[in-house]
Amino acid sequence: MKDHIAHTRKTKETDISLEAVLYGSGVSKIESGVGFFNHMLEAFSKHSLIDLTLTCQGDTHIDDHHSVEDCGIALGEALKHMLYPLNGVERFGNARVVMDEACVACDIDLSHRAFLVFEVGEHYNRGKIGSFDVELVEEFFRAVCFNANISAHIVCERGKNLHHITEAMFKAFGVSLRRALTPNPRISTPSTKGVL
Repeated sequence: MKDHIAHTRKTKETDISLEAVLYGSGVSKIESGVGFFNHMLEAFSKHSLIDLTLTCQGDTHIDDHHSVEDCGIALGEALKHMLYPLNGVERFGNARVVMDEACVACDIDLSHRAFLVFEVGEHYNRGKIGSFDVELVEEFFRAVCFNANISAHIVCERGKNLHHITEAMFKAFGVSLRRALTPNPRISTPSTKGVL
């Protein structure tokens, strides 16, 4: 495992650079070009304790989709380079985060196999938070998981306010990842296969 990475990703739609410290203190500087998304990445950083600096120049004059998804891809790629081969950590992490009426559960397996279960209810993906399309939240988490080779189940147990639900998701994902990365000196490779 690596504790620090500098990573870039450039396409015709986005130009992204990020730096991450896996065992940091949750300090972040986020400039994604999408205000609400900045707030969510800051929450993820704070609660995962991953230091994160990210800048994205994207085609937000079209919409926010490419920037949000590509930031997820870039973050996932960076995490994959830092995480594997996994060694000396718990591997599994879970959390429930409450924000007022909203409660979101997240369970993570640093399995080196990509999967995402995203259950939020039918009303969620049709909404907006200001100008932000909440359907992009699933796109972000899918991009992170499938590029980091993480299995994650994100389930909204209850909630009405889209901001509360979404922020609880990012916080729950961060806390779950932090717990999965908890060092355990009694564990070498946390798998009966002997490799992850």
